[in-house]
Amino acid sequence: MNVQTPAPQNPGCSAEEWRLRVDLAGCYRIFEHLGWSETIMNHITVRVPGPEHHFLINPYGLTYDEVTASNLVKIDLQGKIVGHSDWPVNPAGFVIHSAVHAGREDAICIAHTHTTAAQAVSMKANGLNLNSIYASQFVGRIGYHDFEGLSLYEGEKERILANLGAKNTVLIMRNHGVLTVGRSIGEAFWNMWRFQRAAEVQLAAESMAGPDNLISDEVRKRCQKDADNFGPNSVSENIFRALLRKVHRIDPSFEG
Repeated sequence: MNVQTPAPQNPGCSAEEWRLRVDLAGCYRIFEHLGWSETIMNHITVRVPGPEHHFLINPYGLTYDEVTASNLVKIDLQGKIVGHSDWPVNPAGFVIHSAVHAGREDAICIAHTHTTAAQAVSMKANGLNLNSIYASQFVGRIGYHDFEGLSLYEGEKERILANLGAKNTVLIMRNHGVLTVGRSIGEAFWNMWRFQRAAEVQLAAESMAGPDNLISDEVRKRCQKDADNFGPNSVSENIFRALLRKVHRIDPSFEG
């Protein structure tokens, strides 16, 4: 059973944008439920239909469990608010997310976290250990971006985009956190969920004595190929919709 998307409550908002607003607000609630939120910081953004590459972002100052479909803020690639909002946006969020939305046509949704596991892996010189079932699915799909301080400066945007590359779905931001992209909100969430699980497993494995059992390059490549073939309407969407139903049962206010 799918959560029924309410009809648009903003007369200036298309039905398609409203659907994206409800799903994105629900995604913020899922992140909160899973413990991935960072008080009022970090962002999940989605590009709305149209040639302008406008995208929706969370209001700066609200916690993730306060985000709703109607209070999401629409901004352009210059960081200017489109329409009306009672809330500002985080400049650092704009720099990171606008760089990717502008440069990757397939990056419909972008998620960024500072979880303990993500930050820990981002601090390791060798990055993500590719010897777990979830990590192996990212072979050839991970970029690394060196830490430049707080992401407040326009000049960093071109390096963020270059380090993400044309095909990667994960960008490990050194000493910072992680960013994932997807062709849908569900796919960006699924990429983040897999990365988070892989990072948590890596933390546990590195606390244990003894060598790792290594996965061969051949098997890793097969895992990555098979995982890519899940598509945006398969595993990723099923998992995302299941968790949307869960947060709907907990508190459906995100739909308003």
